[in-house]
Amino acid sequence: MTSIACVTLEVSDPAAAERFHTAAFGLAGQVRLRASQAPSTGFRGFTLSLVTSQPGNVDALFDAAVAAGATVLKPAAKSLWGYGGVVQAPDGTIWQLASSSKKDTGPAAREFDEIVLLLGVEDVKASKRFYVEHGLAVAKSFGGKYVEFETGPGPVKLSLYKRGGLAKVAGVSPDGTGSHRLVINGDTGAFTDPDGFAWEPVTQTATL
Repeated sequence: MTSIACVTLEVSDPAAAERFHTAAFGLAGQVRLRASQAPSTGFRGFTLSLVTSQPGNVDALFDAAVAAGATVLKPAAKSLWGYGGVVQAPDGTIWQLASSSKKDTGPAAREFDEIVLLLGVEDVKASKRFYVEHGLAVAKSFGGKYVEFETGPGPVKLSLYKRGGLAKVAGVSPDGTGSHRLVINGDTGAFTDPDGFAWEPVTQTATL
């Protein structure tokens, strides 16, 4: 089964980005960084989501991110599906912080249970077929709107969302040009999907 070992964010200032991700989320090897000056404007077509067990953990992560320099795109609040908010890191990456629970069951902590990479794609069904052909198994699928893959024991889960719908969830315009500023590192070979998202073997990735 295909597994995602980590994702690599291409940033203008890797040292500053590392300070942010450590201070905000306590991330270690799940997210790597490397320098890039590739042109990129507007929505980059993806979000990263930290899924937590309770609202208090969402608030702890949210507050730490804002204190570290993140911009609030959507304040943390209850919704039909649970509790969550959205922030944008100084390097431009959009982070969703979410819990399916609406009530705390213990002391709040700056902890999360999983990382989900959501790719905004033009044609969900076509991208789903592409990824199935590249060895990913489908865990959940809702027609042409959303797909969730089984990505094995890796720390990062993968989902596909309609680009416009993902931008709406993130609280930004769907418009954007240039580089995604993202590389997905898995146990597959190197390839690029129909929407321009690049995959590389994890051994090719620069590490801070």
